[in-house]
Amino acid sequence: MPDNRFPQDDADAAQEALVDVVAVDVVDVVDNLKEGGDPEGAPANPTGTLAIGATPELPRRRVRAGSSAEILKLAWPAMLSMLFASTSGLLDIAMVGRLGAAAQAAVGVAQQLFFVAQSALFALSFAAVALIARAIGAGRSADARHALAASVLLALGIAAALFAALGIAPGFLFDWLGANAQVTQIGLPYMQLLMGSTMLTAIALMLESGLRADRDTFTPMLVTAVLTAAKIAGNGIFIFGWLGGPELGVTGAGVATLLSQAIAVVIFIGIAWRRPANSATALRPADFRGLGAFVMPLLRIATPSVFERLLMNLAMILYFKFIGGYGTEAIAAYTIGIRILSFSWIPGTSYSQAIATLVGQALGRGDVKGATRAGWRAVRLALLTATIMGALGVAFREPLAAIFTVDTATAQALGPFMLCLSLAQPFMQLHFTLAGAFRGAGDTLTPLLAALIGNWGLRIPLAFGLSMMGSPLEGLWVVLIFDHLSRALWLLHGFRRGAFRRAPKPVAGP
Repeated sequence: MPDNRFPQDDADAAQEALVDVVAVDVVDVVDNLKEGGDPEGAPANPTGTLAIGATPELPRRRVRAGSSAEILKLAWPAMLSMLFASTSGLLDIAMVGRLGAAAQAAVGVAQQLFFVAQSALFALSFAAVALIARAIGAGRSADARHALAASVLLALGIAAALFAALGIAPGFLFDWLGANAQVTQIGLPYMQLLMGSTMLTAIALMLESGLRADRDTFTPMLVTAVLTAAKIAGNGIFIFGWLGGPELGVTGAGVATLLSQAIAVVIFIGIAWRRPANSATALRPADFRGLGAFVMPLLRIATPSVFERLLMNLAMILYFKFIGGYGTEAIAAYTIGIRILSFSWIPGTSYSQAIATLVGQALGRGDVKGATRAGWRAVRLALLTATIMGALGVAFREPLAAIFTVDTATAQALGPFMLCLSLAQPFMQLHFTLAGAFRGAGDTLTPLLAALIGNWGLRIPLAFGLSMMGSPLEGLWVVLIFDHLSRALWLLHGFRRGAFRRAPKPVAGP
């Protein structure tokens, strides 16, 4: 296996990248101009950035490994995937919003509990990408398939356990989160359907992670587009009774989620089955045998991420509980605001996915310097895009609030919340991107520590203290900025020191 120790001679390059986070990489510019384009010269508009990625030349263009062009090549389909998913979630809230503030609050409470289950699955997907990408980079396709198969089985086990755990006393959980009797009555059937979909989500997410680890972000984008269309159509049919369907209200949104996830699973299984049997992301019954050598590496890498996601979501639930003390309108404002601003997180999370793949494969090849260069380039792209998106959020927060709620009190609470999260955008997308680099290297402990510092060191104590002192709701919104700033600084410091390159090698192979 290659030596992944931190090379001291790369410290100067890291320092230079830190000082000038938006500087253009001259080598990349020259190389790409020779090839007929400049992917770094994206217009100052995220939609334009997606359009550049969507041009037919970029996917076919030869790009230098770890360059900004390659990051964009991997990131733009992920951006579109998350754009589809965010659109679906936003329309979910908008459709449910026509049923009133209680319906919006019911969806918000149920989704907080659902995110706990999802968090463990996302943690395992991080481990799967690290394991599969490192195996692909080292040229071991059989190991990649076994790692993918092991991740699918583990994900199913985790989903089943969480479904049982959260289904024991859902009414008590709603009460604990501050939901009143009306919100609980509306939200319980919806939550049960969401939790029922976790088994399907587990399979789809692991198969998608395998494709991303193999630098295929285009196929998951297409599947997400189909899933989004199915979810939106299902919402209309089952929430409002379009096309003669049953008018189920909030429960109908849960039915649509379950059915759309089933469609995604069928498509992903078909893709895995149709791939050549010797490819890194094919799956056959034989690939599910002899997985003992891969289970422990997956668990070892995933465990810190599981704790990170669970502790982070527990912090979110407590934070949500503090918000609940300010009334139903505050809960509705938080639910709507998160959905609206999820669009601005898309670039950072897309760069995170892209850099996780590139770092994992580079370290599998033993190219430590290439992994580091790719990380700094992703940071520059994320910060530039985040600044633009944050500015848009500040400028259009009030018109957006008016679109997604007809309740005056909810709109008044929503404006300051969107302002605070818009101001936090550079910090958020910075820690999203850097966490991807660490996870791609198999280092999931550093992102865990960052989440502990931000959530449990700052957000929860500050939110608790402010709520006990009778602070206005705006005080709890401001706390978010300090949370994300602390996480960004911790990860930036760790990446600059090269801590991620000392991570243990995640692939041993049988």
